[in-house]
Amino acid sequence: MHDPRLKKLAYQLLTHSLAMKENEKVLISGSTNAKPLIKELIKAAYDLNVLPYVDLRDDEINRLFVTGAKKEQIQLINKWNLHKYQDIDAFVQIVGEENDSEFIDVPQEQFRMSGKEMKASQDFLVDKRKWVLLNYPTNGFAQKARMSYERFYDYFIDVCTIDYAKMEKAQGALKDMMEKTDKVHITGQGTDLTFSIKDIPAVICAGEYNIPDGEVYTAPIKNSVNGTIKFNTPCPYQGNVFHDVALTFKDGKIVAATADKPDQLNKILDTDEGARYVGEFAIGLNPKVTDPMGDILFDEKIAGSLHFTPGAAYDDADNGNDSAVHWDMVLIQRQEYGGGQLYFDDVLIRDNGIFVVDALKQLNPENLMK
Repeated sequence: MHDPRLKKLAYQLLTHSLAMKENEKVLISGSTNAKPLIKELIKAAYDLNVLPYVDLRDDEINRLFVTGAKKEQIQLINKWNLHKYQDIDAFVQIVGEENDSEFIDVPQEQFRMSGKEMKASQDFLVDKRKWVLLNYPTNGFAQKARMSYERFYDYFIDVCTIDYAKMEKAQGALKDMMEKTDKVHITGQGTDLTFSIKDIPAVICAGEYNIPDGEVYTAPIKNSVNGTIKFNTPCPYQGNVFHDVALTFKDGKIVAATADKPDQLNKILDTDEGARYVGEFAIGLNPKVTDPMGDILFDEKIAGSLHFTPGAAYDDADNGNDSAVHWDMVLIQRQEYGGGQLYFDDVLIRDNGIFVVDALKQLNPENLMK
């Protein structure tokens, strides 16, 4: 299938997301079912005088490998990846998910071991190289979104090729406000949570690392989180999907966690010490992403949402928390999802998902889509 919109997306990934320069090297790692986009990326790379390399992957093969892998195998892959990543300038990861439950039978111990042993190469890639992550529209993905494949494909292209330059310009005011804020207060159905973000940088996300994109993130002071937050979207993690997750904090630590699968939830939160502390607080802003589909790359960008993340902090918004876990959990505060309020230093910033202070109104969906 030849779709000129995929060509546009490929150029956007290489020129906007990765800002590739002539003779730089890009590694394209993608699922085999994402070949149409991978082909467009290769052609665009050659047009731009960029050197592409390709690594094709398959979820069924990966599941079989991870299920039986020994520690020394993962350590060797980590070593190989470190060498490989040192030889490239940029990395594109394309996920073509067909079965959301493909990895559900892999023991959690295997995920924990793999995450720990691969951390050095993953940290090098994220911290030292340009990278971008996106999904590719598949029948499985369309089913998860509860859309026909044709409708979902068009939706995917529309969302991924939004005017990110305009979005980035509008996000500046929110970044500035977050970096001047001490106390954050979140309220809503089942939610009353407070924490401090004082002196932690806020980071704009407008198509550089994730596609689709649209958020500004920071992190709470590690020991400052108190109260309860209840999430109203599915919370997927390593093949499992959790519903009605509620977390209660005392001095930064999750002291109670409930969901439809509480034992599995708490087992993940017991992965290591940092998994019960929070590494990210972010505000979702993409006007074309409106409803959850159980895929975090989309759901964390939902307009009128926020996400709160047990586990590791990012280096550019670091609160000192380290963990093998980084689990984005999404709360939508728009009125049709139960509403909710967001306060900065006791000032109401967003009410029922709509920014109410003049400096931030340009981030409301009707303004971003003009």
